[in-house]
Amino acid sequence: MAQRTPSSTTKKTARAATPAKSAKKTAATKATTRKTAAAKKTTTRKTAAATKATTEKTAAAKKTTAPKATAKKASTTKTAAPRSAVAAAAERAGGERARRRSTPLLAGSETTAPPTKKTTASSASRPTPSRRASRPAAAVGGSAPTSGTTKGASRPARTTRSTRAAGAPALRVVDGEGTGTRRPRRTTTPRPRAATAPTTPSPASAPAEGTPSSGTALAPGVAELLSVALSAGQVASRTIGGAVSNAAGEEWERRLGEVLSFLRRRVQGDYSVDDFGFDEDFTLHTAFPVLRLLKDRWFRVEVRGIENIPATGGALVVSNHSGTIALDSVMTQLAIHDAHPQHRFLRMLGADLVFALPVVGDFARKTGATLATNPDAERLMTSGELVGVWPEGFKGVGKPFRERYKLQRFGRGGFVAAAIRSEVPIIPCSVVGAEEIYPMVGNAKTLARLLGAPYAPITPTFPLLGPLGLVPLPSKWIIEFSPPVDTASLGPAAADDPALVFDLTDQVRETIQQTLYSVLMTRRSVFF
Repeated sequence: MAQRTPSSTTKKTARAATPAKSAKKTAATKATTRKTAAAKKTTTRKTAAATKATTEKTAAAKKTTAPKATAKKASTTKTAAPRSAVAAAAERAGGERARRRSTPLLAGSETTAPPTKKTTASSASRPTPSRRASRPAAAVGGSAPTSGTTKGASRPARTTRSTRAAGAPALRVVDGEGTGTRRPRRTTTPRPRAATAPTTPSPASAPAEGTPSSGTALAPGVAELLSVALSAGQVASRTIGGAVSNAAGEEWERRLGEVLSFLRRRVQGDYSVDDFGFDEDFTLHTAFPVLRLLKDRWFRVEVRGIENIPATGGALVVSNHSGTIALDSVMTQLAIHDAHPQHRFLRMLGADLVFALPVVGDFARKTGATLATNPDAERLMTSGELVGVWPEGFKGVGKPFRERYKLQRFGRGGFVAAAIRSEVPIIPCSVVGAEEIYPMVGNAKTLARLLGAPYAPITPTFPLLGPLGLVPLPSKWIIEFSPPVDTASLGPAAADDPALVFDLTDQVRETIQQTLYSVLMTRRSVFF
């Protein structure tokens, strides 16, 4: 067996000693860590305690300094309290003059209380009764009180303000220096004012002019705000009225006045309606202004033969009917009113369907239309009204575009019989230009039956363009009135003769047809 060498023994011993050294080192490290943590905790506690102590000292110092500052301020105030009576009066006079300049509505009131340092806008705008000053003051022209004066003598002299004739304020001593006993308050009679400055009672006796009484107190400054607002409104109205008058002319100003007057009459009910529902005030100020834009600007209606319409008395206007939508009737009514020297109203006769519609029927009644019956027509013509009739009816309004300006049958001549019985003339009327506003190229008969309408028009713009297709084309219109046909010479009994009625009906129809052709020959184009 081989012997172990010394070197191998030494190595084993070193290996055994190494774990022991490592354990000692670990234990030493842990102990050092614990000591460091304990030192940190101790330092943190000391720092917190020192901070708390410093905070408490600072708070105590502040509490001690506050009473000292208050006492110092009080002593300063007491030191600066005694002032000269002249200086106090001058300060009050300056405040009074400034207040009068800033509040013109309250310039006549008297005030003896000087404004304090913290004066708000509301307190400065209203007069306040005179109060005793909080600082001691000597009589006018004297010096400040000495330390030997009594308690009663330390009170300030009470002053009242009386206005001289020139407007300069004057001071009078009411309560002088006392001898320890408070004297009763004396009153002074203000000097009489000049003729230009009426006497105003003091605030203590009566409220100033322009201010509410004690029973109806308003918020401070309300009177001034109302005055400023009214003044600003007047200036603004004059400025805006002048600008509008310069920009649009006096015509627009007149129209605006008419509109305001119309609204006032409608609110007050100051308008009349006849037995047929005709509202002249509504027609003149509501319907005609809107229709006049179409007549003058869009269709540019030209009126011919207006002298054939009589100035007074009843008459019957017979016209052709066209346009898909019956705009020719209202255009004829407006053309007669605007072109006639007496501005006569045309009372239109309409079909039953017109008055069955909810909005159109009311509008037609208010603008002078009535049901197309002989009794109503005779009653109107007998009373001296100008009556209009369109014998073609819906056959003329709904005829296709290829049959334009070709008159349809005039019925059985009922309008001629009514004119003969009323003994009024018949005036033929021809309208050129209405056929082109809605060129009717088709008729949806099935849809018309479903809607209960006489026809359902199809035009180049409707229904292709939707609501835009309802805008009429701007064709040039010419309305010509032919010479009247006399019926008074026939006598009322001639209305019962059918042959005479038919002959007279054909005569009127032929006159209108020939006039249409002659006007079409002289027309340059549809739109010019």
